[in-house]
Amino acid sequence: MKKILIIEDEPNIRELVTYNLKTNGYEPLEAEDGITGITLVYKEKPDLILLDIMLPGKDGYDICRELRSEGNNTPIIMLTAKSEEVDKVLGLEFGADDYISKPFGVRELMARIKAVLRRYGLTEEEGDVKKSEDTVIAGDISINFDRHEVLVCGEKVELTMKEFELLGFLARNRGIAFSRDELLDRVWGIDYPGETRTIDVHIRYIRKKLGNGADEDKYIKTIRGKGYKLK
Repeated sequence: MKKILIIEDEPNIRELVTYNLKTNGYEPLEAEDGITGITLVYKEKPDLILLDIMLPGKDGYDICRELRSEGNNTPIIMLTAKSEEVDKVLGLEFGADDYISKPFGVRELMARIKAVLRRYGLTEEEGDVKKSEDTVIAGDISINFDRHEVLVCGEKVELTMKEFELLGFLARNRGIAFSRDELLDRVWGIDYPGETRTIDVHIRYIRKKLGNGADEDKYIKTIRGKGYKLK
């Protein structure tokens, strides 16, 4: 049974989400503030976190940023009453895997949870037997999409979900340069109007984890005036 932690300060929302998680076969954990929430992350090691942005003690952005900076890749779905696109993109920049705006329908929330768990390979699909694994090799990098695994020179590299999806997209389209807006649209599914640092932030994290050494463009090349491509 998958553990799902709800970090939400509104009691009625926590109660509604907890009830529906139980009826859908999940084990819910609850926290009403940011400090309690992040403590439960370390103590209970949930399979997924439903994280409100506006929280007492420590807000959702800080929690997300802290977990990712420490290498914690637990899937995170942001819960937010904010409707502005920039707030959603900011959550994704800090490492969230998805977001859902309040008020939300229970069916939509359950579908988002299942989709994120599936992307991380954390769902049990009965009768689903894979005959071959989906792997892309690009130079020193080996990306196994079925196991959500990245190897560099045979050594495993831990990436967040979005870092993995971004690197995977570039690997499947190796040698093709994509603009930041194109990458946002293809990887995040956001038609974001204007400049954003989301892609640059994720590329910087990926480069650091892959181990570029002194050569920033060792694996992912910056194309001036265009964007990025995998060499």
